[in-house]
Amino acid sequence: MKRNFFSTRWGIICVGAIIGILAALLQKLGNPGNMGICVACFERDIAGALGLHRAGVVQYIRPEIIGFVIGSLIAAYAFKEFKPRCGSAPIVRFALGIFAMIGALVFLGCPWRAILRLAGGDGNAIVGVLGLAFGIWIGTLFLKNGYNLGRTQPTHAGAGWVLPLTMLGLLALILIYPQIDGQNKSGVLFYSLKGPGAMHAPLLIALAIGLGIGFIAQRSRFCTMGALRDLLLFGQIHLLSGFLALLVFALITNVILGQFNPGFAGQPVAHTMHLWNFAGMALAGLAFALAGGCPGRQLFLAGEGDGDAAVFVFGMIVGAGIAHNFGLASSPKGVGPHGIAAVIIGFAFCLFIGFSMRKTMGK
Repeated sequence: MKRNFFSTRWGIICVGAIIGILAALLQKLGNPGNMGICVACFERDIAGALGLHRAGVVQYIRPEIIGFVIGSLIAAYAFKEFKPRCGSAPIVRFALGIFAMIGALVFLGCPWRAILRLAGGDGNAIVGVLGLAFGIWIGTLFLKNGYNLGRTQPTHAGAGWVLPLTMLGLLALILIYPQIDGQNKSGVLFYSLKGPGAMHAPLLIALAIGLGIGFIAQRSRFCTMGALRDLLLFGQIHLLSGFLALLVFALITNVILGQFNPGFAGQPVAHTMHLWNFAGMALAGLAFALAGGCPGRQLFLAGEGDGDAAVFVFGMIVGAGIAHNFGLASSPKGVGPHGIAAVIIGFAFCLFIGFSMRKTMGK
């Protein structure tokens, strides 16, 4: 059997470096500032494009997300790792996806974007990364004390294809209903005319980059949450090597491209309410830890047939609609009018799940 290079230490470093470089290039090609790739933000944009919320500045079907899932699917089939499975506390995973998205939108970014914001010079991301680590640390305490969502079970191939088919459907919608100049709606899709949703790389380039990242991330098991979880739980730095490579190579690429602007104030799609930057990412980190993967990893797992990961992804997309419809999401002006209450409720829910879903010895 041939060795999987991407699963080695140098392999995961190469994957992180490639993602960091491509993310910075996507920003140069038109994606929002310090948001070459943001899984949470991009899923939020997809929710807006489908009309799940009506925040006009964040509505666009992001091809990168489609590429992540389909690229992972291709890799899984190519290396005989497509294994349809599901059944592990789906309603809990759906709710965790909702609160993970709410936490991420209070901070204004997922773990991937937290790293990319830092690589772009955004000092507010330091607080976000610390919050992410804190939330994951709480999650590791539950894992040490028997927290478990239960076993997944093998299932029919059709179940593993649900999210990939959904993504192919979104791609078809983009092609059938492309944006019409000067109009915010084309057929069934909404399009931003200004703001982050109106900033995007060319469709085919974004899709191709998404496919490539999906392929190599599936092979390497790349996961930003897993990097910090493994460090805190086991002292392992394998996944952390990829995490750090993403940061370093995105930083280098940003410097070369003139996209590195250090500071706290005036950063793109960011705010300076440090307590809630920390708390939002702490909530997201805890939800990711309880669900077993960061938002990118959930997409890659879904691409290889994991129905539970797909449920989490759908939860995040619905969570984006909730966040914008009920004033929970932040903006560059600060936290939304009900964002603080949502973070507190989210922590209460996650702690309830963490304490209540533990297996004791002998049971």
